[in-house]
Amino acid sequence: MGASGPDFVQPPWVYGPKETMDWIEATHPNKKGKKTHKNHGRDLLKNIHIQLDLNVKHTKIEPNNVFTKISTKITKNEKIVEHFDIINVANLILRALAKAKFKNTRKIIIDKKTVYNHPEIGSDLRKTIDIIDKTKANNARTIELSATLKDIEKCTAEIKIKKIHKRKDHSIDIMLKGEIKRELYHIFCNYLIEKLGIEKESFK
Repeated sequence: MGASGPDFVQPPWVYGPKETMDWIEATHPNKKGKKTHKNHGRDLLKNIHIQLDLNVKHTKIEPNNVFTKISTKITKNEKIVEHFDIINVANLILRALAKAKFKNTRKIIIDKKTVYNHPEIGSDLRKTIDIIDKTKANNARTIELSATLKDIEKCTAEIKIKKIHKRKDHSIDIMLKGEIKRELYHIFCNYLIEKLGIEKESFK
């Protein structure tokens, strides 16, 4: 206690909401709480768009008529087919999502045909890995996946894998809509880097 009174901040004479909170903060500062809240914001990533190409052989698709051939030559935007196992790639992406704590597979579409659609199930992602494993659609051209992460934050992954596409497009397109912890994002990326041989620079 000092000469003129106690050292701690005195409570306000008028107990309005602001004054009361100021007094509580002055007498019992919650520095840890403030720091945690601040760091929590920095550790979240929001609405991430990733486009990836696999290091595989690809073949140009020749146009099937003269008009298309002329148009392709002018625009320099011919189509190509990439030679990779699309089922295996979809499987690895689902496993990467599972590593990053995604638990619900909302939908799986193969060549525009819905083969799985259960957004209401809370924890089925590992089950759908088995579904992908057992599918016979090895000649598929496109696979679309949708999965949800429900943690402190909520994030929906929307993924398109294409074996046939315009040269300027990419074989894998990933949208992470919502917020995801930086740590979980890096777990997802590192798994794809390791299993698909993708360069780290692709995830900048």
